[in-house]
Amino acid sequence: MNRRTFLAVGGTAAIGGVAGCLGGGDGYATNTVNGIDVPLAPVKDVYEWYEDDEARIVDSRGRAQYDALRIADAVFSPAPNGTADDPVEEWSTDTQIVTYCRCPHHLSSQRAAALIDAGYEDTYAIDEGLDGWVNNDYPVAGSNVQAQRQRYEISGTTGSQYAGQDVMLEQVGVDRREAAPIADDGSYTLQLYFAGSTDSRFEVKAPDYTTEGTLAELTSDTVTA
Repeated sequence: MNRRTFLAVGGTAAIGGVAGCLGGGDGYATNTVNGIDVPLAPVKDVYEWYEDDEARIVDSRGRAQYDALRIADAVFSPAPNGTADDPVEEWSTDTQIVTYCRCPHHLSSQRAAALIDAGYEDTYAIDEGLDGWVNNDYPVAGSNVQAQRQRYEISGTTGSQYAGQDVMLEQVGVDRREAAPIADDGSYTLQLYFAGSTDSRFEVKAPDYTTEGTLAELTSDTVTA
């Protein structure tokens, strides 16, 4: 019985470990993380797999983000390597897995690469991220689904020698995080969707410096060492 039938009767489907048809998976664009190519699956393809119970969904963000808003039935398994007693460890390595984040696919690619490296070779990241899912009115769950989240963009620079490495944005005292790659010229752009207090403080962690401030402070100018 597929997910459409289960939703119609109000139940929850158990997803088996056998991978479903991957359609045009071989033709997807990829994101390379630590030498591992992660296929970026279009959100509409992922939704078809989801509806037909062909894939398990993994949220690669922080716990606070997962609790507030997530794809319905997604499990919490943050980038890059999951958690202690991670739910993915209970799945067969032939399970079809789709990871997602909201940046739109940086953290999810990190988690997917780690899973592929661990033997879960049938793993993808959602190309458009969580926003692609939400904007299509696909099923979501969480404690704060209706919140109006403002989009923040933090621009910064670091040394060009760090190109290809990551910059992290982390909320102080809360497991909420985003990440962005450093470009060849040392620049980076972090994106965050946030509905919390404007007094909340965040840290930007680059390879050579860490700076802290409110989102208003961090978005007011280019972040540097």
